[in-house]
Amino acid sequence: MIKKPLLLMMLLFAFTATKAQDLINPSYGFSHSKTAYITLADGTEISGTIRDIDRDKGLIEFIKLQDAAGKKHKLKPEDIKYMYLPPSGLDNLTKKIDFGTDFQKWNDDKLNQEYLKEGYAYFETADVQIKKKKSKLLMQLLNPAFSKEFKIYCDPHAKETTSLGVGGIKFVGGDAKSYYVAKKDAPAFLLKKKEYKKEFATLWSGCDKLITASSADPKWTDLSRHAVTYSECAQ
Repeated sequence: MIKKPLLLMMLLFAFTATKAQDLINPSYGFSHSKTAYITLADGTEISGTIRDIDRDKGLIEFIKLQDAAGKKHKLKPEDIKYMYLPPSGLDNLTKKIDFGTDFQKWNDDKLNQEYLKEGYAYFETADVQIKKKKSKLLMQLLNPAFSKEFKIYCDPHAKETTSLGVGGIKFVGGDAKSYYVAKKDAPAFLLKKKEYKKEFATLWSGCDKLITASSADPKWTDLSRHAVTYSECAQ
C-alpha cells in the first residue's frame, strides 16, 4: 500500500505541466466521456465520444466514435489524417503542455495548441520505414511543442527504464528504450537506446554544433534536448 506522503508527491508531479522541451508520456487509455477530435484523410472533421479502440501489436486498428447527433463512426488508420484524443483519469494530468514562447518557431503550425495544453494526445498518419517496407501508420507524437523539424513518436513495443507511478499512471522515470523518429519530410524509423551512440552523427547530420558538443558521449536521456538543438540549426 502506498503511503500518503509518497502519494502526495506523485500527485504533485502529476499536476506539474510538461515543459516544452520534454517528451510527454504516451497515452494508452482514453476517456469515453470527453470529446475527441478527428480530421479524416479527405479533410472532414468529426468530433464525438470514443466508444471503443481496437489495437493490434500496440497499434490502433480502428476507433469507434459517436458524434453529437448520435451517429456512430468506425474508422481505420487509413481513414484518419490526424486526431486529438482525451486521455482517461489521472493520466490526463501528466500530459498538459506548457508552450514556452521560445519554442513557437519550432511548433508545427498545424497543431492545435489549445487541445495539447489541455492534455490531449495527438496522433497523425505518418510514413514509417520498417526494415525494407514503408507503411502509413497512425503514430502518437511525443514532442508536439518542438516537432516542426524533428518528430519523436511512441514505439508501442518499447521497453522502459524503472518508473515511479500509482494506479498504472507514471509520474517520473520510465524512459522508453526506443522511439520512432523522423526528420522533416522523411519517413520515421526505429531508433534504439543501445544504438544511439552509433547512429548519433548520421542522425544529426547538418548540425555541426550538436555533433561537436555531444558526439563523444551522447546521452539517450538528452534526446529531446538534441532535437531542440537540431531545430535551432535548421532555422
